[in-house]
Amino acid sequence: MRKPQRSKADGLPEQVTIYEVGPRDGLQNEDAIVDVAVKAEFVRRLADAGLTTIETTSFVHPKWVPQLADAAELLATLDLPDSVRAPVLVPNERGLDRALEAGVREIAIFASATETFAKKNLNSTLDEQFAMFTPTVERALASGLAVRGYVSMCYGDPWEGDVPVGQVVEVTRRLADLGCHELSLGDTIGVATPGQVIELIDELQQAGVDVGSLAVHFHDTYGQALANTLTALREGVTTVDSSAGGLGGCPYAESATGNLATEDLVWQLDGLGITTGVDLEKLVATSVWMSQQLGKPPASRVVQALAG
Repeated sequence: MRKPQRSKADGLPEQVTIYEVGPRDGLQNEDAIVDVAVKAEFVRRLADAGLTTIETTSFVHPKWVPQLADAAELLATLDLPDSVRAPVLVPNERGLDRALEAGVREIAIFASATETFAKKNLNSTLDEQFAMFTPTVERALASGLAVRGYVSMCYGDPWEGDVPVGQVVEVTRRLADLGCHELSLGDTIGVATPGQVIELIDELQQAGVDVGSLAVHFHDTYGQALANTLTALREGVTTVDSSAGGLGGCPYAESATGNLATEDLVWQLDGLGITTGVDLEKLVATSVWMSQQLGKPPASRVVQALAG
């Protein structure tokens, strides 16, 4: 299998952590329910390809995301090594209860940077969402769990348009103050460009948020995901969210297309001499296999090129 020619560039990290979201964010938007055995095999294959952080599922109410109704069953079938982090998304305290019952060690919460998306996704206002997060995070931390905070609509909102940077900073700071160890900045509808990425990260640092706690989560709606990722790496970010095969979207934002494909990310990072620990050949094979289960071709350009 062809590999990228390596040529290091200045101003980039030696190592990047890939936060794989395919099993959760990738599959949640699929209309046809994927069998739990297929989901479990997907996670196992991702781990075998060298991914050490795999967001497996969400304890959201089945009414809202039927695809993830089998969360507890899925986790019960997995037997991942301790070296693999397997966080799950929880929307509230009831979701946390279910996560604790399943024995998870790490959770993520999902905040909005805009009023409209908070209403549509959380049935809350921008401010009121924290009343829901606070007891969930406090209980999780008290139980010894690590907590990640997602911030959605950081760069644009399909209903409100441009999102003020200060608004995003405020939401992110509040999540940090709650005790979230990692803060994932989401370009939910894929409209960001590199200048916006620089501005937001700079403003967050000026507000006292450590760049080491930041992750980036780009969608490729306008073909900007890799450019935005490279920009974030130059700003000091070392954790990048991506989805095997480019699976995913957002069930509450119809204009959101797929996530940055993990294979496309690995190809770029490998070419830059940045360590990820991921076996690209195994990862491509995994996405080809998963695309066969879903009955549609993978969105990843690297998978198309290498497996075509």
